[in-house]
Formats: sequence, C-alpha cells, structure tokens
Amino acid sequence: MINETIERKAKMYVYDLNNCATENGFKSDETWEFSLATDLEKAAIEKKYFPTISAKVLPEFLSELFHQVKAKLVHIKYNAEKAGTHNVTESGLQYLIAYNPNRLRH
Repeated sequence: MINETIERKAKMYVYDLNNCATENGFKSDETWEFSLATDLEKAAIEKKYFPTISAKVLPEFLSELFHQVKAKLVHIKYNAEKAGTHNVTESGLQYLIAYNPNRLRH
C-alpha cells in the first residue's frame, strides 16, 4: 500500500514537472535539478528560482520518492546527494524540490 502511494506520488510529480517545463518554455537542453530540502532550504530555493516544483513527504519515504522520480525521468541532472541525505529522518529533510539553476527569479 505504501509503495503504491509513493509510486502514485512519483507519477504525479513527473507529470507536474513535464507540464511546468512545457508551460514555461523549457528548451530541449534545459533540465531540472533536484534537491532534498528542509522547510528553510525549500523557501530559499523558491525565492531564488522560478519555476520550482516541490513535494512534501514524510522523511522516511523521501529517498524512495526521489528514486522513483529519477527512474521515471530521462536526461535529468540530479542534485539530491548532498550532505545529510543519508540519514533523511534525522536531517529534517521533508521536500523533494526541482528547479532549473539557469532560471533565476526576477
């Protein structure tokens, strides 16, 4: 049941990524970068970049969601393996957030 929920959330996240990229005119060479983030990190990324797509998940399911999303996407840069991600539950990470580092908010 939990795996089905994560799978469904991953599909919805990928769908949102594709729609957002289309709506914002991403070129074929533009990609999403991903980060696992705390509330503060998420807010900082959203303040700096536009567009962003985030999903809040219980910490114990965050890594699984990231891997499910990664498996569903092709030609994507991944920036989610940063310090503290190996013990997600204790690190305060709750969000998977995608952004394009070349698209700064004005």
